[in-house]
Amino acid sequence: MSETVRFLAQHGYWLLVGAVLGRQACLPIPANLFLVAAGALVRTGELNVSGVISLSVLAFLLADLAWYDAGRRLGERMLHFVCGLSHDPGSCARRATFVFSRHGVRTLLVSKFVVGLDAVAAPLAGEAGISPIHFLVFDALGAMFWCGTYVALGYIFSDQLERVAIHVARMGAFVAGAMAAGLVLYLMHKLARWQRFVRQFRLARITPEQLRDKLRTGENILLVDLQGRANSAIKAMAIPGAVRINPHRLEQYGDIEIPQSQEVVLYCACPGELTSARVALALRKKGVKLVRPLAGGFQAWRNRGFPVTSEVRVPASSSNRS
Repeated sequence: MSETVRFLAQHGYWLLVGAVLGRQACLPIPANLFLVAAGALVRTGELNVSGVISLSVLAFLLADLAWYDAGRRLGERMLHFVCGLSHDPGSCARRATFVFSRHGVRTLLVSKFVVGLDAVAAPLAGEAGISPIHFLVFDALGAMFWCGTYVALGYIFSDQLERVAIHVARMGAFVAGAMAAGLVLYLMHKLARWQRFVRQFRLARITPEQLRDKLRTGENILLVDLQGRANSAIKAMAIPGAVRINPHRLEQYGDIEIPQSQEVVLYCACPGELTSARVALALRKKGVKLVRPLAGGFQAWRNRGFPVTSEVRVPASSSNRS
């Protein structure tokens, strides 16, 4: 028995749990290859088939339950996060939602065999309101089906164990490099998308004079004050007619509906408009397209001597109603 095979035999159960958890964390870890090796070791008597299957399924349930809970709490935002690395996150989310709406919780029976669908199935189940018991039952059956398939392949082709073990060992170095490269690419991708969005957002600025004229003519504008808990010197002041929300607690306003056709103007206390850009991105994900920042923020409005007020509406958040 080679050193690699001996290592797999000694630490096989822990390696399986780690591989499955890593896979469900969307890391490039070949958990199926580990299961094939485990299946071969089952035939040689080094591992126990019930231990291999039960521990692997338990690892799947632990990871998937976390995704399920995130989908239940965050809803569509969680789906967009999972689809964030795809070329078209919106299309990815729509396709996944269509598949799940058509097949329901039964999707979990085969999702682990479908690249991409596995990553979104558990969050979709949470967002769809599937009960925890139903989720756990179908997810466990799907995990058993997936694990059993690869363990069976390893059992059947156990004479290739040495070759499989060599591949598993080589994959270790590859996975470490891939994880590091993937993290760097992910951060670069997110940064590039954010910078592109901020540039486009700033091009859509509305000047204080333009906003004043629109308000005078009675145009249907939702004016959102993002000063939140800014410093006490300006905390109470706002542009007349504005609605104030806390930009650091956006999840509290998740059930507030904004018509997609309504123009939204955002302003904050910072001239750089970064807070407005972050909130605008959240609104874009909700389908609100006409979102513009006030050039120069509240300070630019005030410096021009335009009217301000201490009377500002504060919508009830979800936490306040509960």
